Amino acid sequence: MWTFGGTAPGPTLRGRVGDVFEVTLVNDDAGMGHGIDFHAGSLAPDGPMRTLQPGESLVYRFRAERAGAWLYHCSTAPMLQHIGNGMYGAVVIAPPDLAEVDHEYVLVSSELYLGTPGSTAQVGKMRDGTPDAWAFNGVAAQYAKQPLKVRAGERARFWVVSAGPSDGIAFHVVGTVFDTVYKEGAYLLEPDQPGGAQVLDLAPAQGGFVETTFPEAGHYSFVDHDMRHAESGAHGVVEVSG
Repeated sequence: MWTFGGTAPGPTLRGRVGDVFEVTLVNDDAGMGHGIDFHAGSLAPDGPMRTLQPGESLVYRFRAERAGAWLYHCSTAPMLQHIGNGMYGAVVIAPPDLAEVDHEYVLVSSELYLGTPGSTAQVGKMRDGTPDAWAFNGVAAQYAKQPLKVRAGERARFWVVSAGPSDGIAFHVVGTVFDTVYKEGAYLLEPDQPGGAQVLDLAPAQGGFVETTFPEAGHYSFVDHDMRHAESGAHGVVEVSG
């Protein structure tokens, strides 16, 4: 894969409204140009989002003026290939007065395309929209093998960012109801309201979070409720102890 810092997704950054982020990007890929675009910042793209040739570097500086769960990704064309090969990550800017919870998780959803990065066969799959798998945090079904662990009665917050590059997500936790939904910078549901929610739906590049409390011990699957995606890797388990 092509990566930021050796992992796909790249490192998750977290801050608050008003924080200034300063990121040094070095292109250590000997074979091609790369860049970066932080959706959490607002600035002219000409300089900071330019393509860096091998060996070049830049300092990308932005102020987080708005809360949300934001995508960052390679800014070099063709972005379908750069994002599809792993050059994406999340920036979490917490809303003011965000309450503490027992557990917080960041789940970045994406498609996976096997094969040599940039090869004709792999690019063909990207253009046809036929991934080999879908994943949370870069590895298909990893949280089915290594479940997230909480205790009954504990509150969990799931930050979700849809990296695409082409497919969105319908995030659902089996056996629970969300009492809090925050999507694209706004609360759609809060705990003092009578309603509940079953899915956090995100188009590519959107983000948000949901919260729930697990009522009793058991194994609670979380999935992309597009079942093509769930059955091809976009699933995991929350293991709840008594």
